[in-house]
Amino acid sequence: MSPDCQAAVLVCLTLSIQAATVPLEPLLGAADPAVFRIVCPTGRSAVLLTADHAGRAIPRRLAGLGLDDRVLDTHVAWDLGVAGLALLLSARLDAFLILHNYSRLVVDANRPPDAPDSIVCHSEAGAIAANANLAPAERQQRLEEIFHPYHRRIGAELEARRVRGQPSVLVTLHSFTPVLGADVRPWHVGVLYGRDGRLARRIRQELERECGLPVGDNEPYAVSDASDYTLVAHGERRRIPHVELEIRQDLLATEAGQKEWAQRLAGVLENALAEEIPPLQGRPRFLG
Repeated sequence: MSPDCQAAVLVCLTLSIQAATVPLEPLLGAADPAVFRIVCPTGRSAVLLTADHAGRAIPRRLAGLGLDDRVLDTHVAWDLGVAGLALLLSARLDAFLILHNYSRLVVDANRPPDAPDSIVCHSEAGAIAANANLAPAERQQRLEEIFHPYHRRIGAELEARRVRGQPSVLVTLHSFTPVLGADVRPWHVGVLYGRDGRLARRIRQELERECGLPVGDNEPYAVSDASDYTLVAHGERRRIPHVELEIRQDLLATEAGQKEWAQRLAGVLENALAEEIPPLQGRPRFLG
């Protein structure tokens, strides 16, 4: 290779290395909302509430992911009605609540970071071109700026409560669409759990005492390491009582419906927790 060619190759390599090491511009700007919102930070209840899909915000830099507002207003982007329910339930229980403010279409706060649907490229509404062919650095940026701060805050709160001797019961709140594709979901509420179903069984029994209330046992979803993060990371791995509650979205479509479900769930949780649930044997498995 001639000296001129060697010099040209060296320049190309230098430019490639420089391009690879140039940091990305921050995803979130001053005009973007905070990643999460805390309500009732000094709540006296043992219950700690989370709402992973409470918001539909999208960083301004992502220009709405190229999606129409009609899509962003649907369950594709967030859990309809769950924010209102969570706020009312927090007030009734005097319980710490954390709500994630960003749409699951940016990055899903309840998916393992390495899950294929952590950042989806296709939804019921069609392709999400802005999520296709993301560079590894772009994917990592969404995790670092929008996913990890939320979960670090949950972990910090649970650890602080452990240190000061305040009991913790993790209750994650979600909502589900009455119809998904061709599937009609008959349940009014789903009680979800993974390896430890003790609290879930108590709650299901309390809910089933209401005549005519269809209760799903790990329906319409089931908790797993592959599909869930919040309950697994902060409930199972810490070995504290935990449950995920899914309410059908049409039942939360009005303020009256949200109030009804907040009142119902407050009573159910109080009854289910009237007797202490002992911690599981073994040491907690905290996230690294």
